[in-house]
Amino acid sequence: MDQERLLRELSEFLRIPSVSTLPAHNQDCRAAAEWVAAELRRLGCRDVEFLGSDTHPVVSGKGPDVPGAPTLIIYGHYDVQPPDPLGEWTNPPFEPTIRDGKIYGRGTADDKGQVFCLLKAIAASPRPPINFRFLIEGEEEYGSQVLFDLLKREPQRVRADAVLVADMSYVAPAWPAVYTTLRGLCYAEITVRTSKTDLHSGEYGGAAPNAHEELCRLLTRLKGQDGKINIPGFYAPVKRPSKAELAAWKKLPFTEKDFLQKRVQGKALVGLKKYSVLERLWALPTFEIHGILGGFTGEGAKTVIPAEAGHREGQHAARAQPEARDCRKAARRGSEAVCAEVCDCDRAVSPRRRSGADQGRPPRVQTAG
Repeated sequence: MDQERLLRELSEFLRIPSVSTLPAHNQDCRAAAEWVAAELRRLGCRDVEFLGSDTHPVVSGKGPDVPGAPTLIIYGHYDVQPPDPLGEWTNPPFEPTIRDGKIYGRGTADDKGQVFCLLKAIAASPRPPINFRFLIEGEEEYGSQVLFDLLKREPQRVRADAVLVADMSYVAPAWPAVYTTLRGLCYAEITVRTSKTDLHSGEYGGAAPNAHEELCRLLTRLKGQDGKINIPGFYAPVKRPSKAELAAWKKLPFTEKDFLQKRVQGKALVGLKKYSVLERLWALPTFEIHGILGGFTGEGAKTVIPAEAGHREGQHAARAQPEARDCRKAARRGSEAVCAEVCDCDRAVSPRRRSGADQGRPPRVQTAG
């Protein structure tokens, strides 16, 4: 296939700012869905439909029938995460740019690039030997609720011999991988209120409680400096990887130094040191803080003691973790118990939508070198 044309078409897809978490981009998400639908029609797909939502629909399509052949569902998503902070980008996030043989832009690796490659690979095959079914959604970065609701109503849409999730990466350059499971997710928000209104720190500082301080004390109780998560029973259901799995991981072209310098690009790695980095990534649950809100965050300065502070957290479940309802119980049990020890403030724990290709399982990788 003509590389120049492929790059032009991929760039067209990447320029659509289909940020599913921001209502201002609802029409952009619809535009991305239309782009996917047009590609499916070019492949000769029939019954191309927009399902479940006007603005963030699941794009469904059926490839040409191959009687007697197995059926493969291809899953991917056309929505992307917000590009903030914009100042960290070398080029605008929705203006794809090629540098050193790589293309940079929001969605290149999650997940427009993968969806594009699969569609073009199928287009290059004159007679695919299997039946294709497509489910390309537009809310993966926001919990996939539209897809979950659709499949609850119409479970027959996932009747197939196999499902290919086109939303992961190579283990290393020129080292493809098949991911057999993924971590699940339980997302929650915790709000701490210590007084009725914000107060002036010059007048009340030293006596009035500070919501940010109380929230920070709560969070440090939930996860220690050694990386251990202190929610009661959090690790109990985790199934350890087998000796064969651990031996296979050691053969991968992976070094902690390269991972730190090239992938994380930080000063040090964290977590439970008695486990390898791959075990921490692939075999253990994690607890992460995604955002803290409250007080004054605008330009300049304001001497305020915040009355309320909130934070957003995600608990990524490992293999054999209980179902999501039990994960939510763990979130509530852990955060409320710790908060009760820290302060007598008002508090609320609100689990949010969960997402993940396989609730309750970490990534497992089979490689082909």
